[in-house]
Amino acid sequence: MPNPFTAFGISSELNERLRADGIVHPTPVQEQAIPAILSGRDVVAQAQTGTGKTLAFVLPILQKLNPRKKAVQALIISPTRELALQITEETSRLGPVVDANVLAVYGGQDVERQLKRLEDGSVHVIVGTPGRLLDHLRRGSIHFGKLDVLVLDEADQMLHMGFLAEVEELIAQTSSDRQTLLFSATMPEAVRSLARRYTNDPVDIRIDPERRTVEAIEQVVIQTTDRQKLDALCKAVQEQNPYLAMIFCRTKVRASKLNASLQERGFLSDELHGDLTQAKREQVMKRFREAKIQLLVATDMAARGLDVEGVTHVYNYDIPHDTETYIHRIGRTGRAGERGVAVTFAAPRDAMYLEKIERGMREVLRKEAAQVGARAAKPGGAGGGNEKPEQGRRGAGTAARAGGRFAKSGNEGGAGRGRSGKPAAGRRPGTRSAGVSAQPGGRSGARGAGAAAQPGGRFAKPGAEGGAGRSGKPAAGGRSGTRGERPGGGRGRRGR
Repeated sequence: MPNPFTAFGISSELNERLRADGIVHPTPVQEQAIPAILSGRDVVAQAQTGTGKTLAFVLPILQKLNPRKKAVQALIISPTRELALQITEETSRLGPVVDANVLAVYGGQDVERQLKRLEDGSVHVIVGTPGRLLDHLRRGSIHFGKLDVLVLDEADQMLHMGFLAEVEELIAQTSSDRQTLLFSATMPEAVRSLARRYTNDPVDIRIDPERRTVEAIEQVVIQTTDRQKLDALCKAVQEQNPYLAMIFCRTKVRASKLNASLQERGFLSDELHGDLTQAKREQVMKRFREAKIQLLVATDMAARGLDVEGVTHVYNYDIPHDTETYIHRIGRTGRAGERGVAVTFAAPRDAMYLEKIERGMREVLRKEAAQVGARAAKPGGAGGGNEKPEQGRRGAGTAARAGGRFAKSGNEGGAGRGRSGKPAAGRRPGTRSAGVSAQPGGRSGARGAGAAAQPGGRFAKPGAEGGAGRSGKPAAGGRSGTRGERPGGGRGRRGR
């Protein structure tokens, strides 16, 4: 029986590279888009981030690419630098299989370096943002006259950010017989109009985001007040103990202030918003992907299009004002068949927005009242600021986080015999159970039996085995305590 990707017409070489990355099964958007693109049809696809849409167009582009042709054969336009970088990384990882050269063109980079790459005509695929692409076009350093494929990714966001004129100017410089692929999370009339003008008899693909969200994500609303919201967030993070979590704020200023408050309380967090330099943004995302920070505080604009594996929780610190934004946010978790948790904090004045979201989702979200004291404890405390941090042991085989939601079932271990670890100043004390092999520099904290600590103190993947438990010292600057299990350990993942 042929592999699903090879059955679509993807080469065995590309398929082997996918397998090496753990990508075995195509997602719904890939199942529909890849055969259509390989057949030469234009495509208009409504699909959110996290549905695998990047591979849905990258794979057929690379499959059809001619490495001997010295010209730009594919142009992928994205609204943000973060998304452009992410697409570039995905394409560059697969590109060597077919001898394809990929170039990222976006602001914050060295223009001269980009010019050198373009001079010899060896670049086959360009991924870029509208503004920087137009800069090169006006310099005469880029030519799209021989372009085979044009991709407009996150088209709704592109128009929302005011790039319509730039996008149309870029399209005007491409060949008339190009293949056009448009991907968008939503389909407002402006996007439909763009599709009608620049695609020819396209294949229409719709991936239902609401059904996917409801099935994969546990959603809860914590009713609180503006004054108590920070304590409520800290208590929720301490109790739920995510492996990786994204926290959404309405503005850049609020994101920055919230991150400072979380760091002051000892959490491993950082911020992502438009006021950061490109170098700083890339550094933050690298640390988050490597699980060196646990919490990423972000604005909607900065986080648009980000796809990070291992995000178990999403916290809406500021409630979104519409259903589409809500779906975009919580869609960062619950991916590829894994479970996720989305927590929304709602003050009384947010009632109108909450009702709007529930109408759009066609369901009533579960609600809980915030239970916080005068000030939430630092990581490791039980919340409320008055109770002692957890000491002693956890039962063998239990998950590190409360409720065990992200633990792999069937973990085995001996009876817990954890010892209280000494926390660093301002950090979280905790214990470690038997069956944990502590690595040098690992964090001190309670972990379920049968989990092995990874180098650098990050939480072990589910299913790892370890020896007798030892209390490890926290690494410099690290948080003593536990982190929830990473989901999906050891299983083949679906394509991004």
